[in-house]
Amino acid sequence: MKKRACLGFGLLLLILNLPLLSQFTPEEIAQREELEEFLLTAEIIDYKEIGEGVTKPFRLFLKKDNVERSGVWKNPSGVQGGFLEGWQYEIAAYRMDKLLGLNMIPPTVERIFKGQRGSLQLWVEKEYSLLQVMEKNIPLPSSGPEADNWEKRKYISRVFDALIANEDRTQQNTLYTRDWRTILIDHSRSFRSEEKYTKHLLFGLNPLRVDSRALPFRKLPRVLVENIKALTFDSIKKAVGPYLTDREIRAVLARKDLILKEIDEMIKVVGEDKVLY
Repeated sequence: MKKRACLGFGLLLLILNLPLLSQFTPEEIAQREELEEFLLTAEIIDYKEIGEGVTKPFRLFLKKDNVERSGVWKNPSGVQGGFLEGWQYEIAAYRMDKLLGLNMIPPTVERIFKGQRGSLQLWVEKEYSLLQVMEKNIPLPSSGPEADNWEKRKYISRVFDALIANEDRTQQNTLYTRDWRTILIDHSRSFRSEEKYTKHLLFGLNPLRVDSRALPFRKLPRVLVENIKALTFDSIKKAVGPYLTDREIRAVLARKDLILKEIDEMIKVVGEDKVLY
């Protein structure tokens, strides 16, 4: 019998059983290498244009050994809609996510489609996006572990976007599962390396854009801060491979220092136990 498979977000374990940082269940994380291999090697049996965004992504339908899944393929390169886009940044963001132990970005690989190189990311079966939450007035969790998880993931998402200089964190690419775990997609406008992105952070107490309100990282896991501290040129290079230039890696490290400085400043003001957990 033919079987269909996808990441069963929200169906496997309760939040309380999840690792400290992870938004995927242990079972989903254990499947990651298998899913990467599937995305790389499965036959493309159909495709369709998704019809959203300036990057014109496609949804590819894949099949291998009677298992069917789908993924989002895109190959933006250069300036589009006034922004620098790069499909390689999708893969680099996924690999940085793994390096930091966040497990919030779906498996993403390089895949050739219609003779062109691009990124292919596993399709996420979400409950809703942040945009849908806002437009439909869906109540956010207000108590219990789901509310605590949602609040903490908000700050983790900010510090990750600050580290990779993601210019495009929108309400559409912040996704939620039924139990309010946060899944992050769409990172083709990340890893900026111009000087202004190495002197200032996109998120934090003093954001780069003067028209932005402060969006600090008020609470962060100690293990995440330690993982950020441990980042080196060699560790990032090993993780991201050919998908970031040396200049882009050095820009990440410059932002690492800015993030750690901001965390230290918050600790001085409110105390370590109020910032780190």
